[in-house]
Amino acid sequence: MITPYSISALILAYLCGSIPTAVWIGMAFYGVDVREYGSGNAGATNTFRVLGKKAGIPVMLLDILKGFTATNLAFFIGVTTTGGVNSIPYTNYELALGIAAVMGHLFPVFAGFRGGKGIATLFGMVLAIHLHAALLCVMVFILVLLVFRYVSLGSIMAGFTYLLGVTFVFPSNRSVVIYGMCMCLLILVTHQKNIERLLKGTESKVNLFKKKTA
Repeated sequence: MITPYSISALILAYLCGSIPTAVWIGMAFYGVDVREYGSGNAGATNTFRVLGKKAGIPVMLLDILKGFTATNLAFFIGVTTTGGVNSIPYTNYELALGIAAVMGHLFPVFAGFRGGKGIATLFGMVLAIHLHAALLCVMVFILVLLVFRYVSLGSIMAGFTYLLGVTFVFPSNRSVVIYGMCMCLLILVTHQKNIERLLKGTESKVNLFKKKTA
């Protein structure tokens, strides 16, 4: 049921996702708007690329926290649903809040609606909804990153791992599976240029252990 209370929660979740951590940290500590360099995205990956891990790690963690916090507003605001916290209506509410946060990251009202690709915020959302599937995604992402050194490929593979995980490994309700399908579609859309570069062999590789030189 849609109420002013639930609408307020969705708006709050969107505003939480809209916090442009990459832009604010880049401008506050480096005088750099990361959207003007690298891939042009206000996300953790581009922050790593442009400013190095000292800036990239905080941005990544804060972006994850945005998705996790927004999704868990279902707990914080005291949502009441029939059947308890494990009921499908409750899960739907979590999904709606998490999606609102992701939309905020993609189109942040605090940064001229120019955001990132939402992967870290998506992960925070997944972490709040399905811990085991989230950990499986992390394992796949790290493995792909270590083997191929492509963040984009790791993100894409992690997204599909989540869908396979909630469908076959940790069978979940229909809402979570449908969300997994939508998440994969979103990742493919936001990573279209990355996929083109991967196919051409021109995608940039990363080395998180390499110190950034002046």
